[in-house]
Order: sequence, then structure tokens, then C-alpha cells
Amino acid sequence: MSGVLWRVRVFAGQFGLLAALALVAALLITAAPRLANDLSDRALHEDVARLPYSGRDITLQQRPETLDADPTLSGAVDAIPAHRDRLPAPLPGLVSDGWFTAGLEGITFPPSGPRTFLGLRTQAGMAERVRLTSGRWPANSAGVTIVEVALSTPVAEQLGAQVGTVLEVTPNQQTGPEGGLVRFAVVGVFEPEDATALPWDTIRLTFVPFPGLPGIPDAPAAAQAVTDGAGLGVAAPRLGSPVLSWRYRIDENRIDGALLPSVTTALSEVKRTPPAPGMTASAGLDATLVQFDGQLRAVSALLAVVQAGLVATLLGLIALAATLAVERRREEFALLRARGGTIAAIGGRTLAESLVVLPLATAAGWLAGSYVPGRPAATGWLVVGAGSVATLAIPVLAALSQRRLSFTARRQDLVRHRPSVRRLTAELFFLLVAVLGAYLLRRRGLSPDGSVDPYLASVPVLLAVGAAIVALRVFPWPLGQLGKLAARARGAVAFLGLARAGRGAPVTIGPLAVLVVAIATGIFSGVVMSSIGEARDRATDLEIPADAQVSGYAFPSETTDRVAAVPGVTAVAPVTIDPASSYRTEDGATSTVQVALVDAAALARVIADSGVGVSPPPALVDARPGGGTVPALVSPEVAAEAGAGGVATIRGHLYDFTVAAVADAFPGVPAASGRFIVLPRQALPDPAVIAPDLFLIAGDASAEALRAASAPEAAEGVTVTTWADRRQALDETGANEVLSFTFTTGAVGATTLALLAVGFTVLAGARIRGQVLSRLRTLGLSGSQGRGLLVYELVPLVTIAVLAGGLVGVFLPRVIAPALGLSNFTSGAAVRTALDPLLVGAVLVLVVAALAAAVVVENVVNRRMRLGEVLRVGEEGS
Repeated sequence: MSGVLWRVRVFAGQFGLLAALALVAALLITAAPRLANDLSDRALHEDVARLPYSGRDITLQQRPETLDADPTLSGAVDAIPAHRDRLPAPLPGLVSDGWFTAGLEGITFPPSGPRTFLGLRTQAGMAERVRLTSGRWPANSAGVTIVEVALSTPVAEQLGAQVGTVLEVTPNQQTGPEGGLVRFAVVGVFEPEDATALPWDTIRLTFVPFPGLPGIPDAPAAAQAVTDGAGLGVAAPRLGSPVLSWRYRIDENRIDGALLPSVTTALSEVKRTPPAPGMTASAGLDATLVQFDGQLRAVSALLAVVQAGLVATLLGLIALAATLAVERRREEFALLRARGGTIAAIGGRTLAESLVVLPLATAAGWLAGSYVPGRPAATGWLVVGAGSVATLAIPVLAALSQRRLSFTARRQDLVRHRPSVRRLTAELFFLLVAVLGAYLLRRRGLSPDGSVDPYLASVPVLLAVGAAIVALRVFPWPLGQLGKLAARARGAVAFLGLARAGRGAPVTIGPLAVLVVAIATGIFSGVVMSSIGEARDRATDLEIPADAQVSGYAFPSETTDRVAAVPGVTAVAPVTIDPASSYRTEDGATSTVQVALVDAAALARVIADSGVGVSPPPALVDARPGGGTVPALVSPEVAAEAGAGGVATIRGHLYDFTVAAVADAFPGVPAASGRFIVLPRQALPDPAVIAPDLFLIAGDASAEALRAASAPEAAEGVTVTTWADRRQALDETGANEVLSFTFTTGAVGATTLALLAVGFTVLAGARIRGQVLSRLRTLGLSGSQGRGLLVYELVPLVTIAVLAGGLVGVFLPRVIAPALGLSNFTSGAAVRTALDPLLVGAVLVLVVAALAAAVVVENVVNRRMRLGEVLRVGEEGS
């Protein structure tokens, strides 16, 4: 054992290098998935937390015929935990709170003010969440003739009702019986203790009444009064069937990426089979979780590809470092063989040395990675595999190097330019495996069942190594031509450097494959990042083909002129969208469709001034009034049904149209259903009769000014979204942090490992290069010419690696695109390969950095070998 430890101490530099690489490999395998899981879980929590209650909570509703069995609704309140526990797993454990609410709808004509839809609500625990400003809280009993209610201060002001006022409420004809009448006695006026508290989400009209739509006299106001359970039970027989609602809040901090499939399945199940008979369930969270799960699967595929490339590069570096270590001990192993030592004995000797250091280094990397925040991933077997490769690298290479006993130094500057049939067969088989893997990856995807197939995840690495093999077989001819040109030129440095490179030093399959994999991984990360960015730009152009979008509902006709007059606005295009309209074909068939009116001529001006990358079809832009029918753009599905044209309905108005263009989408008009008709507003005979719902605006006007101009009386009901806001939202929602982490890991890791590969290549050839330089120094070779000789040797290796790795990295996203699912990050926009000019510049910088690093490493090695003091370096052991 002491002899093993002594040899480990003697070769501490070699084992230290291998230990560092093994530690980094184990750390990368363990830490990267954990950190990605932590980022994805936090992004999931943020996405769920920003959802409104309707898209987050589970709501169970019943509409009983009578409340005879529970006239005070106390039993319904007590059922909150029971209904929660009947939810399918794992939903009960994810619920953080629950509330019960019951409600009725009526119409009241108050002493003053407009006609109002007045709802009556009761909610468990409401009395503890309010502050009475006057009067008292309702206290009803069975059989009362006047229902006591409480109003918030804004509702009391809107209804003109203070404490003591009696409101006569008639049933809503859509929800209640005819002829009924209920009197509400206002006994208290209150203000909420915390208006942002979760229990108020479904009854916001209780303290934020709706005043009606300005400029539309037929639009009634809306408000809600509150009472206790007994009061609602008294009013129910005359106002209609009450709606009983149990709402459960899903705690976002209890959901993680591993639970997404089970939670999505449970939410779908509860909507199909509610916990009790006669109950309906709504849960909008599953749509968000499905979308996030799609992004998570896509980013997991990307991370698997990047991680496979980095781990493969690290394993290649371990092999290069082990080869270097074995080469440095070549004389030792040859002497052992000469003294009768077997190959197994040499392998066992080096294995004992490796077992002292490398398993501990691997365990240290795994332990350090386990402290990284995030859920652990099932990568333990990869850590064991990487540790085994690092531990067995030197023993296996040492045994292989001694299969033939040799007492003389090998000529390391000679290679066989005609590879054996066995090697060519192996290379062809490797290429076949890589191509087959790419085909299967396109057909099956990387993770069809949520797991990652190791073979399919390694396909990008196989393709990169295959590209290195092809490059190794192709490059000798152009390199030979360059050597002939260098032979005719003045000076010997270029000729000698290219001649050594042409004889295989240092362009061999090992260093070349490692470099190609590293460069392909980095370029792949950069290309995917720029491609996603370009697709997001196109998606934003299609959603908001303007500098800003102002959306609301039924803006008055004069709003267009007011918005156009805002300082900074250069063009305005009004748009009206009716998502649930209909059209009639020429043969009389009627079908549901989304109909939109767009001033296409104004939209063309908005697009031109905004500089976005979309355009409306000329048939709509050039349309003018007259002619009876108007040209229309329709979706492919509608085009197949409508034929040449039909009659479209929007807001009760009928318009004859002819199909002038067919497209999957129209700029500025969302169409989730895929069935839509777009009519040119400027071609209608009476466009002013249909109020616009949104405006597309060009210019640099402020959001506040646009909001104030579009709705001066109710600006809070208007939303202003700029192109930049929407583009930024695509970068910040979903699993984008994991996506950025993946790109950063791929780019930084690949660059670092590529530089290390060049350094190892220099170290591997330092011995023979030292001999050459020592001889050339006697012939007058200067130090700068010696460094130039190294550069000429490495330029072919780096150039070939950049070309092969660059081609693989650029075309790899297109080859395996179906397996990546990148459209999950781009609002469905197709991701096309886009090469950022900055990426090309970064590759050139990497080439320069690699050559500079090689020169630095060479100078350090030469100083250690005392090249200036020794005439024939490296021959003392020959």
C-alpha cells in the first residue's frame, strides 16, 4: 500500500488533473439537473401565483331546487373540508384554503341612479372581514318578510341607499321566477378590512360596483349586497335557485415539476366527475399546467442534449489526460514488461493507484452537487459511469499500450494514411448508428413518457463525433495542397508546421472529436437561443403588429379621433372582434365562426410606421366601399366550407363577402379556435355602427395618455399593451429561466472545455515537439518562429473542429427539431434556424483564444523542459 501511495504522490500532477475532471463531471451531472429543477419550480410557482382566481382555484357549484333541507346554509359551510377530501389525489394535499359562497341575482330600481343588476351574496366568515361604518351586520331568521342586507360604501353611494333604506328587488327573468318581489332592508354599511384578501375574489362587486358602460344607455350597472345564510334562504324562493359554490385555493408552493402530470390528470378528472351528484366543477389551472409542462419537456430535452455534449467532452478530456499520463510513463511500463511483468499486472498496478484518488474525487463532486438547491434528478448512474471511466482510463490505456513489448521509442509523428478495413468498418458502423439515432429522435422524440432515453439523448454527440470522423478522412487532401503552397513560399515555419499537421500531429481522432463535440454543443446552444428569439419576434409581430395596442369593449365612435390626436401617435387602426359569431354559406348552411372588422388600409399604415415584420394582404388593404360584397380573408377551415363566399354576422349586422385570401392568421386578430373571417372595415357602407374593441397604434405615445384618450370616464377598464411589453412577457413567463440557464451552461461550458482540449493537445505533443524545436534551434530557429510553428500545427485542428462542429451545431436544431418542441416557447410560432452574427464573431474569438492559450501552454512546458539549455530534449530516455 505504501508503494501505491508513493507512486500517487510522484504522479500527483497527472492524478490531480484526472481527479479535477472527474469531480467536474460528477458536479455537472448532479448539479445541473437540480439547479434546472429549482429554476423550473420557481417559474411554475410564479406562473401560478399571477393567475386570477378563475384560472387557479377549483370551484364546485350546485344549484338546488330548494333550500328546505338546509335553510340557513350551515350544512353547506360545514361541507368545505368534506368536498375537499373527495377531490382526486394529489389535489387535497395541494389545497391551502377553502371558502363557501352562495348567491342570487335580481334587478333593482333604487330611489336614484340607473337600473342595477343587484346580486345577493353570503359567505362564511364575512362578518369578521369587514369594518362597519354605520348600522349593524344582518341578522335574519326564517320567515322574515324583509331581508336584512349590508352594503359597502361604494355600493350604497351607487344605489343611493343608506341605513334604513328598503330596496325592492324583482327576479332576473333569466334566473328567477316571474312575478316575485323581495324587499331588502339596508341595516349596515361597511368597508372591507383587506380588499385584496382571497375570499373577496369571487364577490368583488360587493365593494367595487360596476357603473355601466359610458355612452351606452342600455348597459345596466351591477352591484352586490351581502346577508347571512338565513337571509339568502328567505330570498331564494322568490328570486330563483341559489348558486352554492365551494372554492379551493391551490397553493403554488406545493406544486413542482414532478407533480405536473398527476395534477393535470386530477384536475381533468374532477371536471368530469365532481365530488357530489348534481355538482359541476371548474378548474382552469390545468391549461396553465399543460402549457408549462410542454415548455418543461422542451427545456428538459434541450438540457439533456447540452448536458450530454458537455459530459461527453469531459469524458473525452479524461481520455486525453489519461493518454498523456500513460505516455509519460511509457518507459516505466516498458521496463516492467522487460522484467517479466504481465499486462494484467500493469493494469492492476495502475488501477490500485487510480482507486486511491478518482473514486474520492467523483464522490466529492457528487456531494458538492447534492448541496445545490432543487429537486434531485435520477442521474446517480451517470455519476457512477463517469467515475468508472475516470478510474479505469489509465489502467485500460496502460494495458493496451503494452500489448506489444517494445524497447525502442515509437515514432509519434508518423501515422497510417490508409486506415485498416477493420477501422473503416467500425467508423461506418458508428456513422450508421448516429444517423439511425437521428431518425428515431425525429420520430419518437427525446422523452415520450417524461423520461430521457440515454441513446436518443446522446444522438447529438454521436453526430458530432461522426462529423469528426468524416472530417478526419476528408482534411488530408486540402491540407496537403496547403503544404505544397507553403513549400514554395519563403520561410520554413509554415511548411514545417503544416507538414507535421499533415502527418497526423496533432490532428488525430481523439483531440478532434473532443473539440468538435465541444464546439457543436456551444454553437447548438447559441443557434437555438437566436432561433427562439427570432420566432418570438415574429409571434409578437403577429399578435401586436404595432407599437401599442389599446383594448377594451365597444369604444364610442369618436374614440378613434381622440386616440389619433394623442401626442406621438402617427397612425391608428380600429379593430372589432366578435369571437362567437356566425356566417352563412351560399348553399344556406350556417356555422359558428369568429368575425373581425379591421381597417386594413389604416393597419397597413400602422405596420409601416411601427416597422414590424408582417403585412395585411393587398386584397383587404385596397378594398373600398361599393360593389355589394366585401373581400374577406378567411382561415383554411372556413375557406373549405364557404367556397367562394357567404354572409357574415357581427354584432347583429349582416355582410355579404367573397373569399379574397386564405391564411392561418391575421396580424392583430387572435383566433384561438382557428376559424375566423376578417372583413375590411373601410370597405363597409356603414362602419360607424359597429364600435371597435381595440386600436392598433403606431408611435411613441405614453400608455397613460392612450388610456385616458380611449376611455376618459372609465380608464380602469382599458388595457394598453406595447409591443415591447408583449415581447418581454414571452421572455419572462414559463420555463424561460431554465431555458436561459441551459443556453448559458452550454455556451460557457463548451467554450471552457474547448480551450482545455486545445491545451491537452499541446501537452500531448510537447515531448516530440520539444525534440523538433531543440534541433531547429541549432539551425537558427528563433523563439517567435517556434511559437509560429505551434500555431501552424494547431490551425488545421482548430479550423477543422470549428467547421465540423459549426455545421453540426447549426443544422442539429433542424435535424432534431420535432424532438425539441421549441414552439412551446414562442406562442406556437414555428422556430426556424437563425444564426446570430454575434455567434459567428464569438466563434472567431474562440479560435484566437484557443491559439493564444496553446502558445501560453507551450511556453510553460518549454520553460519546464529548459529548452534553451538542452540540445536534444527528450532523447535521454530513448
